[in-house]
Amino acid sequence: MLRSVSGRGLETRQFGHRARLALNPAEVLKADDQAHAARTMWNLLHAWWQMIPKEKQTLANADAAIRQARQDIDFLAVLPAQAAQAVLKTYFQAWRNCWDARADAPNFKGRFRCAMAVDVPQGRDLNIRRVHRRWGMVNLPKIGRVRFRWTKDLPVGKGATRENRITGARLVKDALGWHIAFRVQTLEPQPEPHQGPPVGIDVGITVPLALSDGGTYEHGEWLTRQEQARLLDLEQRAAGRKKHRKPGERTSRRLHHTYDQIAGLRAKAKRRASDWQHKTTTRIADTYGVVVVEALTITNMVKSPRGTVEQPGRNVAQKSGLNRSISGEAWGRTVTMLTYKLARRGGTLAKAPAPNTSRCCSACGFTTPGSRETQALFVCKNPDCGWSGNADHNAARNILHLYRTGHALVPAAGRAVVRRARRAKPATAR
Repeated sequence: MLRSVSGRGLETRQFGHRARLALNPAEVLKADDQAHAARTMWNLLHAWWQMIPKEKQTLANADAAIRQARQDIDFLAVLPAQAAQAVLKTYFQAWRNCWDARADAPNFKGRFRCAMAVDVPQGRDLNIRRVHRRWGMVNLPKIGRVRFRWTKDLPVGKGATRENRITGARLVKDALGWHIAFRVQTLEPQPEPHQGPPVGIDVGITVPLALSDGGTYEHGEWLTRQEQARLLDLEQRAAGRKKHRKPGERTSRRLHHTYDQIAGLRAKAKRRASDWQHKTTTRIADTYGVVVVEALTITNMVKSPRGTVEQPGRNVAQKSGLNRSISGEAWGRTVTMLTYKLARRGGTLAKAPAPNTSRCCSACGFTTPGSRETQALFVCKNPDCGWSGNADHNAARNILHLYRTGHALVPAAGRAVVRRARRAKPATAR
């Protein structure tokens, strides 16, 4: 939505804000029950979809099915009706994404393989109030009025209008407990074009971000030595207890407690990594008007190297370690942050083709596999050139050169997503 105000337009912006909930044990149990009911509702809906004939796979029939399920199955009644409708809406959207070749076909959700979450689609039901400088209160359906950490000003009370309001929320549980993610809609003026210079960025493991102007952004370990030693001890303890557990025996409370401690340390490392990414991407978005990155297909880069029984993989342990390092850097999350932060500041993010950016000389354009002698040293093998320098900065300059020569693409609508090739609809969904 755009409106002209003093020569500049206004645009509707939607973003999320996540805050930690302060729930007592009884409220935690209620939230857990709702999350398990939502997951069960999804699985029942998926089973119904597979069994029903094609001509009866309609939204009205699916709505009638979930209403009947909430009446026939007692523990599904703990899930609010609007949350059940949100499960139905999300399931149908998953099939649309599959048909449009944006995602795989939806499948059953396992108890330990999916995040526990409950949707609150109506913002007016939340009744948010700020009661303290650091605390707010929110209504959660079938749970009650609970506190949450107030870390960002939200359009509530007299500050809420039709253009600036909270449209809904989602309850999400992780290793730190239950959180609430608000869906916020605001009306903001369109940013003026960013006047900063363009820059190319090469992502890596040893040097996380190398810029074409010679700058770098690095970080240390996400966990201290004591925390790393503690994590290793917990993982070895959990492996030993799991090894001596009999087949079919239920997991003990002690082992569950060990798993929770491991998840807590990993969540701490993820928080620190996300904090570094937010601060770094904000600094880059404030400085540069155009940011060019490589169009990497990360899912293919971290595929398992084990192979099959007939054709086993080679260097499996080394490739597995590389995959963990790539996943730990979370390059995709960095690109996503840069995309929306640049858009808010009037900047642009572009993606350049990745092949040969590390093997090409940025001075003469000569490409050969042996030019990168070490991880950090690049030496051009062209007899007429002989340029040498940092390999990461050389790749970043090549990325920027691709943008300047018109070989980089700007993602449509500011989305940092490489869409899959369109393919035929699955037979089960036709």
